[in-house]
Amino acid sequence: MQAVVLEGYGEVDVLTIQEIPLPEPGPTEVRVKVAATALNRADLLQRRGLYPGPEAEYEIPGIEFSGTIESSGEAANKYPIGTKVMGIVGGGGYAEYLVADERQIIPIPEGIAVIEAASIPEVWITAFDALMDKGNLKTGHKCLIHAGGSGVGTAGIQIAKELGAQVAVTASAPKLEACKQLGADLAVDYHAQDFVDEVKKWLESTGNIGVDVILDVVGGDYLERNFRCIASQGTIVQVGAMGGGKVDINLGALLQKRLTLIGTVLRSRSIEEKIALAEIFISRITPKFEDGSYKPVIDTKYPFQRIAEAHTYMESNKNIGKIIIELP
Repeated sequence: MQAVVLEGYGEVDVLTIQEIPLPEPGPTEVRVKVAATALNRADLLQRRGLYPGPEAEYEIPGIEFSGTIESSGEAANKYPIGTKVMGIVGGGGYAEYLVADERQIIPIPEGIAVIEAASIPEVWITAFDALMDKGNLKTGHKCLIHAGGSGVGTAGIQIAKELGAQVAVTASAPKLEACKQLGADLAVDYHAQDFVDEVKKWLESTGNIGVDVILDVVGGDYLERNFRCIASQGTIVQVGAMGGGKVDINLGALLQKRLTLIGTVLRSRSIEEKIALAEIFISRITPKFEDGSYKPVIDTKYPFQRIAEAHTYMESNKNIGKIIIELP
């Protein structure tokens, strides 16, 4: 089969497509013929050697996929051969075939095409987990979502609005209108505006003194500014650090406001945690796609042979929603 195999780290020229053996499913695993994968910031970091994948004979990036079950291990009987599925893996998404534990995969929701489904698992699980599980966002709450035009951001806006919360987002100017169309109540151009000032003005108009939950993929100096936006006993959920991972923390503000600061990633979780997330997705998120409450936001589709070009495009930070890679 064809797969992107990393034999070194660096710029996009390390993304070389090679012929490697088909993976064989273990007893509780299924082998999936991959229809599509989607890019994530984790892929860019892994390409540069900053976010290593799980140990394997071949280092293949890619943490989400959609496709069709082709074969099953002897103890895997949850889904029949031919079932169209999607899911998250520790690595291996940039390949024509992959294997995954059958308990971690998710049937594609009715009404979602198999190629489009690749845009769903990572960002929707991340946004749901951050806002509702970790952040405990509730109806009537206010939240702030950074990078509102990203995959996680576009999913987070929809989840918060469907729940009945009010949403402020930060994004670059070309992405503001898309965020508003998804339901954002306030969209701040982080290049031209100070999001702290804009959020405070928004809150004053509603009689609030802080947002209840912040979903942050940026980190860096955003953390201190988040402290100034968050309400007493609010929760900041850190799911990325695009702006830098080493920062000074104002412990005085953390203590005085009795804040909760949570860091979270998906890749390093145990298989039991990942299985639990898949079960939550099937019961609570899949129905929302089937009734039209949630919609995947797709920016661009690239063929597999143009994977390097797709990485370059993502690094330009111009995409709104997901970048999909279609396998042969």
